[in-house]
Amino acid sequence: MARYTGPKTRIARKFGEAIFGDDKSFEKRNYPPGQHGMAKKRGKKSEYAIQLMEKQKAKYSYGILEKQFRGLFKKASATKGVTGEVLLQLCEARLDNVVFRMGVAPSRRGARQLVSHRHITVNGEVVNIPSYHLKPGDKVAVREKSKSLEAIERSLSNSSQVYEWITWNNDTKEGTFVAVPARIQIPENIKEQLIVELYNK
Repeated sequence: MARYTGPKTRIARKFGEAIFGDDKSFEKRNYPPGQHGMAKKRGKKSEYAIQLMEKQKAKYSYGILEKQFRGLFKKASATKGVTGEVLLQLCEARLDNVVFRMGVAPSRRGARQLVSHRHITVNGEVVNIPSYHLKPGDKVAVREKSKSLEAIERSLSNSSQVYEWITWNNDTKEGTFVAVPARIQIPENIKEQLIVELYNK
């Protein structure tokens, strides 16, 4: 299955929350998509359906395909710690996610594009792999030739989020992946334990 590139609002309505950030269209129509979206009588979901929905929400939120997501789960399972928490930490340590968190791009989709088009460096070297796994201490920066890009300037000027586990310098357009975030520092509304239960069936 190819990566979803359709309307983000439709996916947000499917999960009943703006998983891609502020969305005026979602605020106007925050009910499920489709002709029966506003119907009040909706059957009770099975345990499996709830778990599957949570996994899909996580995949769409981070823009990760099933094969990649399953690989991250296997890595999380083999790592010391709480599997669900480690899974989200692995998602957060992806280069495209960190570029998004730093405010260089307004969305993970935009961040993925910046990385793929070779606008981002890690420790001084151009890295064009969105799934590149960052380690604490890694320096992430906008490539010298790309620092004047209007899209980047606009995104940074609109960015106000601050995360304790990353630093960012607007003047040099460089930041540091200081540490792997604790679960409480990850703002995503994902019930990771449901994902663990789904994969362990």
